[in-house]
Amino acid sequence: MNRSKEIIRTSWIGIVANVLLAGFKAAVGVLSSSVAIVMDAVNNLSDALSSVITIIGTKLSQRPADRKHPFGFGRIEYFSAIIIAVIVLSAGITSLIESVKKIFDPTEPSYSTTTLVVIVVAIVVKLVLGQYVKRKGLQLKSDALIASGSDALFDAIITLATLVSAGIMLLWGVSLDGILGALISLVIIKAGIEMLASPVNELLGISIPAELTSEIKKEVSAFEGVHGVYDLILHNYGPDVKIGSLHINVYDTMSAHEIHTLTRKISTHMYDKHGIIMTVGVYAVATGENRRAELQTKVIQALTAHKEIVQVHGFLYSEPDRLLSVDVVPDLSVHDDGALVSQLTAELQPLVPDMQVSVVVDHNYSEIYGTNLFRFYHRLKL
Repeated sequence: MNRSKEIIRTSWIGIVANVLLAGFKAAVGVLSSSVAIVMDAVNNLSDALSSVITIIGTKLSQRPADRKHPFGFGRIEYFSAIIIAVIVLSAGITSLIESVKKIFDPTEPSYSTTTLVVIVVAIVVKLVLGQYVKRKGLQLKSDALIASGSDALFDAIITLATLVSAGIMLLWGVSLDGILGALISLVIIKAGIEMLASPVNELLGISIPAELTSEIKKEVSAFEGVHGVYDLILHNYGPDVKIGSLHINVYDTMSAHEIHTLTRKISTHMYDKHGIIMTVGVYAVATGENRRAELQTKVIQALTAHKEIVQVHGFLYSEPDRLLSVDVVPDLSVHDDGALVSQLTAELQPLVPDMQVSVVVDHNYSEIYGTNLFRFYHRLKL
C-alpha cells in the first residue's frame, strides 16, 4: 500500500472510531435522558473533522501536475496540517478561557454511574486512537496525521483531567478543575503552535536535514571522477516531490561526453534512491603544469588562510575573458558580504593585476560546513 492510501486508510479509521463513539454516547444519552451526554456525542462527530480534512488534503495533493502547477499539488498536505493545527490551537485557547472561569467560579461536579462509564470509554478510545494515528503519522511523515492524532490524545487528556479533578473534589472537597484545565490548556496551546510550525516551515522552505545532506554528499562523492560536492539545494514540493541541484568538481581533462555520462548517472541515482529530481552542475579543477593550475593553488591557499571562510570552490580562470572568479562560503560570523568581497578581491588582485577578479559569496543551504574544503585543497597540492 502506497503512502497516500495508507494515510487515507488511517484517517478512515479515525472517522469510524469517532462515529462509533458518538453513537455509543448518543444511545446512552437517550436511554438515560441525559442531554449533556447527547451533546457530547455531537462533539465527537465534530472530532472526526480533522480526519476528513486529512483525507481531502491527501486526495487533492495527488492531483497530477498541470501547466500552472508543474511540480504537482503535494504541498496541499501542508495546508491540511495547518488547518488541523489551528483547530487544536483554538481548542486549547477555548479550554484555557473556560478553565480560568472555573478557577474564579468553581462548580461542584455531579457524576452518575452512567456518566462515569461513558467518560472512561471515551478516554480509552481516544487514547488508543490518538496513539495509533500519531504513530502512523510519524511513520508516514504526515504532519496532518500527527496533528489529528495529537488532537485525539489531547481530548483524552482533558477528559481524564476533568475526571481526576472531580474525584478530588468529591473526596476532599478541593476544586482543582480550573487549575488542572488551565495547565493542560497551556500544554495544548504550546503543542498547537509546534504543530503549526512544522508545515509552515515546509512551505517557507526549511534547511536540508544534516543526515540527508551527509548521505547525498557521500553518495555523489563515491562516483568515479567526482572530486568534491558543493552548493546542495533542495526544494520540497510535498512529501513525494523534491527538486534539487548541486555542483561537482571534475578534472579539466574530462571530455564533454564523460562529464555528460557522469552527471546522468548521478541524477538517475538521486531519483531512484531519494526521489529527487537533481540537476548536476560542474566545476572544472585545473590539473597539470600550467598558469591556471598555479593560480588555482595560490588562490585556494590565500582564501583558506582566512578562518571565517569555511569552503572554497568554483575556481575559474579565463584568459580570453580576462577573468578570475572563485566562490567562498563564510561562516555565520560574517555579516557584511560586501566588506568581505572587497577585502578578498584586494588580496587576490595582485595575482592577476591586468584581469578582473570576481569573488562570489555563496550561502550554505545545508547544515554541513566545510565538508570538501580541505579535501579539495589537499588534492590540489598533490
